[in-house]
Amino acid sequence: MPASIRKIEPASAAAEDTAPIVVIGAGPVGIRITQELIRRLPDAAVVLYGDEPSEPYNRVRLSSFLGGELNWQALTRDLSLPRDANIETRFGCAVVSIDRENRCVRDAAGAVQRYSRLVLATGSRPYVPDIPGAKFPGVYTFRDVGDANRLLARRVRSRRTVVLGGGLLGLEAARAMQRFNTSVCIVEHYNRLMMRQLDEGAARRLLAHLEELGIEVVLGDGVRSVVGGAAVSGVMLRSERIVECDTLLIATGILPNTDLALAAGLPIGRGVRVNDGMQTADPDIYAVGECAEHRNRVYGIAAPGLEQATVAAHVIAGGASRYSGSTVTTRLKVVGLPVFSMGPVGEEETPNLARTWAYQDQDAYRKLVTHRGCLIGAIVVGDCPELSRLQEAVTRQRHIWPWQLWRFARTGSLWPDSEMGGVGTWPAATAVCNCTGVTRGELGRALAGGCATVEALAARTGASTVCGSCRPLLAELVGGTVAAEPVRGWRVLLGTGGFAALAALALALVIAVPYGATVQVPWQWDVLWRDSSWKQASGFTVIGLTLVLLVMSLRKRIARFTLGGFPSWRVAHVIFGALTLGGLAVHTGGRLGSNLNFTLMASFLAVIVLGAAAGGVIALEHRLGVGAARLRRTWLWTHILIAWPIPVLLVFHVFKTYYF
Repeated sequence: MPASIRKIEPASAAAEDTAPIVVIGAGPVGIRITQELIRRLPDAAVVLYGDEPSEPYNRVRLSSFLGGELNWQALTRDLSLPRDANIETRFGCAVVSIDRENRCVRDAAGAVQRYSRLVLATGSRPYVPDIPGAKFPGVYTFRDVGDANRLLARRVRSRRTVVLGGGLLGLEAARAMQRFNTSVCIVEHYNRLMMRQLDEGAARRLLAHLEELGIEVVLGDGVRSVVGGAAVSGVMLRSERIVECDTLLIATGILPNTDLALAAGLPIGRGVRVNDGMQTADPDIYAVGECAEHRNRVYGIAAPGLEQATVAAHVIAGGASRYSGSTVTTRLKVVGLPVFSMGPVGEEETPNLARTWAYQDQDAYRKLVTHRGCLIGAIVVGDCPELSRLQEAVTRQRHIWPWQLWRFARTGSLWPDSEMGGVGTWPAATAVCNCTGVTRGELGRALAGGCATVEALAARTGASTVCGSCRPLLAELVGGTVAAEPVRGWRVLLGTGGFAALAALALALVIAVPYGATVQVPWQWDVLWRDSSWKQASGFTVIGLTLVLLVMSLRKRIARFTLGGFPSWRVAHVIFGALTLGGLAVHTGGRLGSNLNFTLMASFLAVIVLGAAAGGVIALEHRLGVGAARLRRTWLWTHILIAWPIPVLLVFHVFKTYYF
């Protein structure tokens, strides 16, 4: 059976001895699996190896460290290990070999450490193309804190820097190197920047932003050789152009660190091959993060590695978790510009029959990818208030309705502004921290469990511990735990809507006022629907009330229509709806009729019942919680769709009455 689909194996009997769990790699993924192991196995002993001498730090934020936006304390924040746990850290101690037969590892000092389970979180190293002159002084890579410190020292003296690579890391490094008025040029061999994350339109917007910052960009060209001798003096491109520089920074991708696994006889592809439980061919050895290859795919970003670490820890603890892959998401500020990309968004990635929808203005570029009516991908460049909701919709592949796409084409938004609440109102499944996958629901449970600060939420859930961009959302969540306020006039809305709904159901199912059986009564009530004058009066009253209701519905949808507060119009809309129902009762005597009359009457009653339901949800939204917005949207749009045929049916009804 291929390694990528091999079943998850139980640990061998020998693994049940007293040897500790050994984790090789002290990056964010190695730290995460150590934290998860202690959380699930509080009495377990863990030995954590790191080949760098420094304490664990956040590699994802190295570009901010290089740019002077973060200090060392901020770079190491939130990567601490539980103090009271049985964890032995061995930083600055590289593991050089694995002895699978004797279940032990050997470090660079020659010491031997036995293990019950072994986790490989060895990460990756920079990929350096085979370019003549790539070893000249003045050529740098950017992967770890050592690289960052060397670039910090070089940045002050560099007057002209060339960055080879137009991916995320290359762009961030270019911005950081520009800090001391250094002239920077980016060389990218593809015809657009961030080839894997952006399409042509988004890449053009990013290119314009870089040029505004004074960064030169060369696209569709590559470096043939490095010019210089004792030091770098320039690079020669494939087009024969020479770009002068005193510093060359290579950011052309990564290579998984698989040497240890390969020497131990484990199957290797692009990375260490694992099954859905993150186990290698040896069921007691696991691989997670950038060194792991799952279903023929190696993820080069942090978020999938953190998901893999959680799954591996659960399997080691005896659980039955399965890792089925990750939807690759980029949600960062790239050289100061917010960029979001998720799902298959490139022209070469979109499946057959997929459709794309784009919106752009002077401030933003947005693109959606739908397949069979479901949202499968999105790109956003620039600020977007609904970004987290958009991410949740892509993750869940939510169905997108035609009127939502129509709104997107006009405004760039799938949802009305009134539905864009704070983070506390987001659906529980919405990811608040994209890097770690922590959802609003998990954060809500942590809040309920006593976490009252951003730091406590980060320690409990891991949110904000990678790139840190979601810390403002956590701060909002911590400060936003007060009860939701009801809408104005909610009691009138609920009472009137409830009465109208009950009356409509009674009119449809029960009430049919009989004709008068005798003339020996003071007032003949059936004159209301026998006499043509009364019949016309009640009929045109219903038509007039219907027109008023249609005009009222425009209050929210026409921006220039600003008379009065919307809550007051909403209450008036419900009251006029109830009056329309009364007019119908007078006009028909509670009889549904047949053919066209039946269709018209059924439409009226359905609109009233659905409108009352929508009004009830709006009135009780402060008590219904996070699912209220979705309920309101469903009932409201159903109410609107059923209402639109009524004017046409009324025209035919009036024509039929007077013609015949």
